[in-house]
Parts: sequence; structure tokens; C-alpha cells
Amino acid sequence: MTSKYISLEELEVYTLSRQLSKIAWELFREMDWETKKIMGIQFIESVDSIGANIAEGYSRYHYLDRIKFYYNSRGSLSEVCGHWLSLLLEREKISKDVYDRFKLIAVKLSIKLNNFIQSTYNTKNKSQ
Repeated sequence: MTSKYISLEELEVYTLSRQLSKIAWELFREMDWETKKIMGIQFIESVDSIGANIAEGYSRYHYLDRIKFYYNSRGSLSEVCGHWLSLLLEREKISKDVYDRFKLIAVKLSIKLNNFIQSTYNTKNKSQ
């Protein structure tokens, strides 16, 4: 019995992170220069870091090495939603509708990412 290799692009956690990146870039393009400089660049770097860490972790061989990158991804997601997204709304740089749309995907991603981390732990434990 052989297991099927799932490509990065087929992982739901990765595709959800890419959806967030797409929305973030749409928001970033609409920002004025001052907003981009003060908070936009940090916002976009944090959002893009979510998928980048999933990708890097997924390419690692050792389970604990993978999990370290998935934790980094989860930290970036927390930074984006717990800090930058809220500031953008508070400072009226985004609408409540955009905030809600972003947050809906982010909540789904958070659940999937936690499940992905747990699944990686479970796979590690089964192989021992």
C-alpha cells in the first residue's frame, strides 16, 4: 500500500493562505503612500509569511522541523488578524465588509492550520 503524495498547491491550508494574500494585495494596492509605509508593508509581509512558512515546512523531512514552520505560520496569522487587520479597521483604512471577508477566511485557516499541526504530530507518533 502506497500513500499518495499531496502537492503543496493541493493543501487546503496553503490555498487558504493564498486567498488571504490575494485579498491583502488588493487592500495594499488601494492604500495611500503613507499607509503603505507605516503599516501596509508590515501587514503584507505578515500575510505572505503565512503561506511561505507552510510551504517551507511542507518541504522539510523531519516532523518537528515541519511543525516549527507551521507554528511560525500560525504566529503570522495571529499577527495579521490580531493586530494589523484590527488596526486597519480601527483607522478606517478598510471597510467592515472587507474586514469580515478576510476574517472569515482567516478563522477557517486557523482551524485547518491547527488540525494540520496535530495531523503532523499524529503522523510522527505513528511512525515511532
